[in-house]
Order: sequence, then structure tokens, then C-alpha cells
Amino acid sequence: MAWRRPEAGVGARGALALALLALAVCAPGARGRALEWFSAVVSIEYVDPQTNLTVWSVSESGRFGDSSPKEGAQGLVGVPWAPGGDPEGCAPDTHFFVPEPGGRGAAPWVALVARGGCTFKDKVLVAARRNASAVVLYNEERYGNLTMPMSHAGTGNIVVVMISYPKGREILELVQKGIPVTMTIGVGTRHVQEFISGQSVVFVAIAFITMMIISLAWLIFYYIQRFLYTGSQIGSQSHRKETKKVIGQLLLHTVKHGEKGIDVDAENCAVCIENFKVKDIIRILPCKHIFHRICIDPWLLDHRTCPMCKLDVIKALGYWGEPGDVQDMPAPESPSGRDPAANFSLTLPEDDGSDESSPPSASPAESEPQCDASFKGDAGESTALLEAGRSDSRHGGPIS
Repeated sequence: MAWRRPEAGVGARGALALALLALAVCAPGARGRALEWFSAVVSIEYVDPQTNLTVWSVSESGRFGDSSPKEGAQGLVGVPWAPGGDPEGCAPDTHFFVPEPGGRGAAPWVALVARGGCTFKDKVLVAARRNASAVVLYNEERYGNLTMPMSHAGTGNIVVVMISYPKGREILELVQKGIPVTMTIGVGTRHVQEFISGQSVVFVAIAFITMMIISLAWLIFYYIQRFLYTGSQIGSQSHRKETKKVIGQLLLHTVKHGEKGIDVDAENCAVCIENFKVKDIIRILPCKHIFHRICIDPWLLDHRTCPMCKLDVIKALGYWGEPGDVQDMPAPESPSGRDPAANFSLTLPEDDGSDESSPPSASPAESEPQCDASFKGDAGESTALLEAGRSDSRHGGPIS
């Protein structure tokens, strides 16, 4: 069985990976839910009692709550006023302290409460019951200057904003000192943050695992095919080498002028369709068919059979198994110790221009070493054999 050399399908694997990735990205729900939130511009204004100067500061450091209307608000800052000094404003009966001027009922006011102690919704509802126009929560100390998303569904149309811990503590200390602080809240920048949904993560993971399994299976198949291909190449080279040894045991004969005793039907080579000439080296097969050595040797190396009668030459020589068995089996001997070519001769018509004398015939034993020497090269290459035969014809070749 001939194995074809495997090819590395890098392009196919790359296309598969890109297809899986594109499918994962473009799948429904792959991009997940987009989180939209707005920053808040928070400004405060107050009069410094020591210098009697108005202090004003503004920064885009706040963040609107998820359920808060994105609109501005303004008012005096009020903080929870409780006996325990709780700044979180979670208790339902929490009262708020709003410094003068204006008082709590005369002007809109903004509740300032700390994060923690209860839910955002509870804090907003407590301040809303005290008629606050907005609720500002400041974050915990551990988060520093960061603000966090707030979920407070069900709080109505009251504005809810979170600011950082340092900013909240600064305002709280001013109010606790009795300094009226006016806070103005404005809408800042719109932010959109996209998240990959859980469904997309699972899909991408499955696609990646599938691609890895396919790649692993392909690698296993590739190396198996490569191993089989290498083994078949080695076996084929060994097979041809042993076949050449078997073919070398076939009888060689050199045509001489005036030989008799051969059938007239064999007067030309059936491979090249050319007549035999004096000093041509011919190969005699077990079926008694004769051919030019340079014609029949490449044929036998590939086909092992006689071109005329299809006789299996290897089996006819006594090698019933593979050609590799030639090392373990003796060469076939002719019966009664007679020379197989003793009764074989070739008669050619006499030509006026032919040589008057021909050299003595060489024995089969002398011709066999010449055959072995001619097979030192690759007998499977027809061109090399053809050149060797032409050289023999020009320089005399073996003598019979």
C-alpha cells in the first residue's frame, strides 16, 4: 500500500479558529448588557467665618444613582441629627440638621448621609420623608476617592448622587460647625461600559475547547500518517534492493554471429521492438523469452513479470515469498548440473559488413559477475541502464 505524504493544513486550522471566534463574538447576546451611567458635577459654596470670604469649589467627582433622574438640584446641606451622632441616616425617625439661614422648611435642602448601615433605598426614603430635594451619599473610607454604582429602585423622582469619602467628610465637618453650605448638583459626562454576558463566556469557552480537541486530533493523525509514510518509504527501498539481487541471478548471454537453435519468433526484443545484434547482451527468463538486458531489467524491477507471458519471474526462480527472502534461500540450480544456456543460441542473418570472426563465448558463470557489477547503481533508473547498455555495445561487452 502506498502512503501519501501528509500535508500540514495550517490554512484550514487557522480558518476554523477565526470562524469560531467570529461566531462567538457575533452570537446573539455575546456583547451582553451595556452599563450606562452619568457623572455628577458637585459644587459647594459657603462663607468662611474667620475671613468672611465666600469659598466656592466645584468638581466632577460625583456619580448619579442607577434609578435617579439625571437632572440638577440645589439646596442647603443637611446632615442627620441624632443623639448618638449616627451619620448614616438609616433610622425611620432620623432628623436632619440644616444650618441657618433659611432653615429646613424655608428653602430646598440636600441630605448628606454616609454609606453603610442599611440599603441605599432605605436612606433615600428616610430623607425623602423629610422633604429633601436630593440625597448625597459619601463612600466608605476604604474606597478613598472612588464612587460606586447604586441600586435604589422604588425611590421616586428624587435625585441621588454618590461622592467620595474625602469630599463628604469635608462638607460634613463644615455643617457640623454650623456653617451654612449651599450645594449645587449638575449633570456631568455620560459613560457607557459594555460587559460580556455569561452566555457569551460559555460559548467562547466551548468554541475554544472544541478547537483544541480538533487540533489535537489532527496532530495525532498527522504524526501517524508521517510514521506510516516513512516506514513505507524505507520498506520500498529495501524491496527494490532485494529485487535487484534476484534479477541478477537470471542468465545473461552475449549474442554472437551465426548462433543457431533459437525460435525465429524471438528474433527481436519485445520491449524495445528492435532486432538483436551481434554483441548485444540479452537476459534469458525462466520462460525462455529473451530481451535486451537494458530493456528487461527496469521492467522486472517494477513489475516482476515477463512482458510477453506474464510469468512471475521471482516465483519461477523459487522465491515464493517476498524478495527479501533471497538472503535465506539458495539460488536455483539447473538440473543434472548442465548449463541453462547450453541448449540456447541465437541465429542472426549474415551481413556483408559483419565481422569475419567473433570472440569465443563466455560461460554463464563468467556473465553473472558482470551482471552484479552492472547493478551497483540504481537498476530502477531506465536512463542509467540504457546508457550502460549502449556503452557495452560500443566496447564489446561480455564475450560468449
